Amino acid sequence: MKIKTLIVDDEPHAIEVIESHISNFSELDIVAKCSNAIEAFKILQQTKVDLIFLDIKMPGLTGTDFIRNLKNPPKVIFTTAFENYALEGFDLNAIDYLLKPIGFDRFLKAIEKLFTLQKANYQKISLVEKPAEQKTDTFLYLRVERKMVKVNVSDIYWIESLKDYIKVVLKDKVLISKQMISVIEDLLPEDKFVRIHRSFIVSLSKVESFHSYSVELLGKEIPIGRNYKAACHKRLREL
Repeated sequence: MKIKTLIVDDEPHAIEVIESHISNFSELDIVAKCSNAIEAFKILQQTKVDLIFLDIKMPGLTGTDFIRNLKNPPKVIFTTAFENYALEGFDLNAIDYLLKPIGFDRFLKAIEKLFTLQKANYQKISLVEKPAEQKTDTFLYLRVERKMVKVNVSDIYWIESLKDYIKVVLKDKVLISKQMISVIEDLLPEDKFVRIHRSFIVSLSKVESFHSYSVELLGKEIPIGRNYKAACHKRLREL
């Protein structure tokens, strides 16, 4: 389902930057762009909006005052050049608070927070309405060359650290992304993956065999680090 998105900013260049970043995510659909809170209010009366990228310091009415006066505000990611509004922004339950100029790496973190929240809300609904039928598949985005690639975690066999990069091994392809393995480890579901070495994370469900010093996936033997052995063996025996 598309996330209907509104961009509100009195700086045309700021709108262009956000619009460019959004273009990397097919889940986000920009329904409107405007330059002030009054225009934004009119749009909300006429159009369904799930998410607002909202500047704070704008002529007339600030972004924070605008959100505070909405009865049922959409999700909000604040965008501003001023750090001193951060506390006020988070008090309004903003998903994130982005400081201009907004680089893509920082923008990506905000979107990951959004997707995590969306998934959590969806799972809550599923548990109440269809506990036996609904299944959700966790995914993450990896920056591969110059584009963002969506990867279902259920398709991952293992992840290998290559200094400042990671190699993500799927059944039929390998993705190389500029990312630290510790960062990707935090994004993976703990019940489905295990760190077996400072350079390797493996999918528990994809392990074909193991012994004291290695595991095997896709016919490849991957070493178990000395410092990870006890925890790794415990997780594998629980399968």
